[in-house]
Amino acid sequence: MCSLALPDYLTGALGQLVGGLIAANDTLLLGRVTYEGFAAAFGSDTSGNPDAAQMNSFPKVVVSTTLQRADWQNSTLLSGDVAEGIARLKQQLGGTIGMSGSGTLVRWLLRQGLVDELHLLVMPVIVGSGKRLLEGEGDQLPLKLTDSVTHGNGVLHLTYTPAAT
Repeated sequence: MCSLALPDYLTGALGQLVGGLIAANDTLLLGRVTYEGFAAAFGSDTSGNPDAAQMNSFPKVVVSTTLQRADWQNSTLLSGDVAEGIARLKQQLGGTIGMSGSGTLVRWLLRQGLVDELHLLVMPVIVGSGKRLLEGEGDQLPLKLTDSVTHGNGVLHLTYTPAAT
């Protein structure tokens, strides 16, 4: 078992990187599990924590088939035809829709060809198990590397776009 955890790497410059990636978007798209975790972590924070203030004020769209409502401030629920709803969002907003976490939703968006840019943070930790971005045997999604940055603690920030097939 590995004694290093993801939070060990998300400090200082990496925390700023993640915050900057989120701030560069006009709207944050979240799956239900990530939404509930973020809402619990930031939703009731009145301490003046800048991360909480950013997350609370940010427009959030939640994709869920089980939630009846999204009560966290500046949150709306997207249900029904998700692909159509996201296409509508892209037209309405005219800006950048970002994501953080939401693995099941990311997998679905990748399969639907709805991801324009993918930012991956690769931690210098070897693990024996975990979730894959694509779970089917032999599934492939060709990507083109558009940028890479190596941080001092060994974390890689890789930026990909879909490759022409």
